[in-house]
Amino acid sequence: MAKDKQLQQLQSIEDKLRKLIARHADAQQRLAKAQEEVKFLEALVEEKDQQIKNFKNQENIVKIVETMAGNTANTTELKLKLNEYIREIDKCIAYLQD
Repeated sequence: MAKDKQLQQLQSIEDKLRKLIARHADAQQRLAKAQEEVKFLEALVEEKDQQIKNFKNQENIVKIVETMAGNTANTTELKLKLNEYIREIDKCIAYLQD
């Protein structure tokens, strides 16, 4: 009878171990899925940050044009600023393509 009890205990331990292994595998799958989602969301945040930068650059260009458009003496300065912004945008585009 003692052997029967030991056998039952061993069977109970094996069952618990199988359940624990299954739970561990499930947790590993959920972790991998969560890590993928984090990577996706980080990429999305980076993309949105870049869009915000682009909008800010566009807003700055509009402000410069509005400020300097009325004054023809500043036309050269306006062209230089616009060229500077264009070069900055080109750098951003080149960086994103790499």
